[in-house]
Order: sequence, then C-alpha cells, then structure tokens
Amino acid sequence: MPSNNDGIMVILSSPSGAGKTTLVKLLAEKKKFNISISYTTRKIRANEEKGQDYYYVDDNEFEKLIKGNAFLEYAKVFNHLYGTVESTVIKKLQNKENVIFDIDWQGADQIKNRKLNYKLITFFVLPPSKQVLFNRLSNRDMKDKLIAEERMKEFSRDVLHWINYDYVVINDNLDKCYKQISDLIDSEVNNTNNDYDKELIRKHVELLTS
Repeated sequence: MPSNNDGIMVILSSPSGAGKTTLVKLLAEKKKFNISISYTTRKIRANEEKGQDYYYVDDNEFEKLIKGNAFLEYAKVFNHLYGTVESTVIKKLQNKENVIFDIDWQGADQIKNRKLNYKLITFFVLPPSKQVLFNRLSNRDMKDKLIAEERMKEFSRDVLHWINYDYVVINDNLDKCYKQISDLIDSEVNNTNNDYDKELIRKHVELLTS
C-alpha cells in the first residue's frame, strides 16, 4: 500500500488541444504540485522555455536514455518521442513532494502497469465539442490548418482511452474544470465521497464520437 509519508502522482491526459497543459500549470501553482518535465525530440515552440516545458534532445540522446532504462514511461506522439525520467520522479515522491504528469494515454498506461508503491490518480480531459477543439488547435502557433486536421484524426482514436482513467473531466470552463479536478484529488487523498458522474461522461463521449 502507498505510504502517507510519500508524495502522490497525478496524471492528466487528453487529446491534443483539450487544455491539459494549462490545467497542469494551474494545479502546480495552486496545489503546489511538481510538474514532471518530459524529455522530447520535437522542436521547441515559440512560447516554450527549455527546462521549463520540456528537455529538448535529439533522437540519439533519447535512444541512449531508452537503452539505459532511464524512463518511467515513454511514447511516440505525432512522430516525436516523449519520456519521463524515473529517478527524478521517485526522488520527489520520497521527499514527500506531489508530482503531476502532462502525458498521453500511452505513458499513463505504462505508469499504471508499473504498479509503483505510490498513490496514483489519473484524469482524462475532454473538450466540450469537436468544433471547440478544432478552433483551439487552429489558433495555436501552427504552420497551417493541415496540422489541426491531423490532430482531429488522432482525436477520434485518443478519446476511446477515456475508459482507462479514474476520472474524466470536460474542459468547457477552465476555472470550473480546475476546481472539479482539485476537488476530486482532495476526495481521493482524504478518502471521502465525491459526486463524479461517469454516466454523464459516457454520454458526452458518445456525442464526441458520433
């Protein structure tokens, strides 16, 4: 059983553009979570900072980390590799620091399957509609609408993984969504009841995939 003296792990996953990164930053700021910074082979974006958003490495360096069994999880997403170094995470947890992950469903599955002796709570973030998602993707610092369309194709597959998460939230209003996640984390940590409605989520997924 996880120890009360250790930190907890919280995972946020979502289809690209659903807003998980913003939610992760809010949780880090307001609930004092440590954001797990992933290694990635993709290029840095204009609004990003090295060591704050990601550690940017080339394919050769990433492969060395894989061969050295350094990763707690890693996955290929949109033709780029992303991974979490295990030793950094474990050290924080042992120092009673809570760690939050901004990773996709592949990484979440890997961490769950590791069955580490630390409390783990997983969230999947959904957009209110496919149109809202497309608008968000189109407004990003992207080269053209073709990239947004590529993300939308992936969305139809990614959304099916909602069933593997402890909780699914709909990011229609950022503050409301943050509060829901925060309250659910508190209920898990304090072992109290919550008003999570899985049937409502199931119906929303049906709308998104219809």
